[in-house]
Amino acid sequence: MGRVSKGVKCSVSGCSREAVRSLSAETVRSAGLNVSSDERRTYLCKEHYKEYKKKTKKEKMVERWRYKG
Repeated sequence: MGRVSKGVKCSVSGCSREAVRSLSAETVRSAGLNVSSDERRTYLCKEHYKEYKKKTKKEKMVERWRYKG
């Protein structure tokens, strides 16, 4: 049983919603989200996870192109 299923809150500063995803803190910071903790893992609510996906969409597409051939 992980922390998300136990009801941990979102790690983005100013947000107090329940988290639905756990991601690496480094990748979330590189996407431009303001994370309040200095831990290895960050927890994102549904809205912030959606924002994270939008900001990293182009990066993931470029990585797929790089390794396709």
